[in-house]
Amino acid sequence: MPRQYSMTEATQIARRAARDLTAWLSADPRTVRVRNVEDDPEFRRADVDLIWETRRRAYKIEIKGDRLHATGNFFFETISNREKATPGCFLYTQADFVFYYFVTPRVLYILPMPATRDWFCANLARFPERATTTPVGDASYTTVGRLVPIAIVLREVSGVRMKQLARSV
Repeated sequence: MPRQYSMTEATQIARRAARDLTAWLSADPRTVRVRNVEDDPEFRRADVDLIWETRRRAYKIEIKGDRLHATGNFFFETISNREKATPGCFLYTQADFVFYYFVTPRVLYILPMPATRDWFCANLARFPERATTTPVGDASYTTVGRLVPIAIVLREVSGVRMKQLARSV
């Protein structure tokens, strides 16, 4: 039986992650500007949530908000909506980094792309597949992904970083 999340709960987690990470990046001395582009259709197609502008360059950031840090796993999405055959964001994001953020302990993992995706695709069979369902009105949709141990990603993917965010950013 897939784990079930409400659309309201998923939206709250995503909003909190975007808010926390925007504040965190804005406090970085290298930052010139942080733009939230979640509602921009062009960036939505590219699966990019933030543009982080520094003095050196601009970076495209995809945010993945999660609350299950105690499992010790990432959930790398391979199918966003099984019923509509929509590919998972992890497989097509054009972001420079995926910011995988566990909202409750405020732990951020910075995953360089496409290096993390390339490693994941080459190792996909190593990790168990899981599904979650999200009710939307009278219907629901199913998201499918792989449970990937955080420790393995830290050990095997070059350039992954972990940050503990301060309690109040």
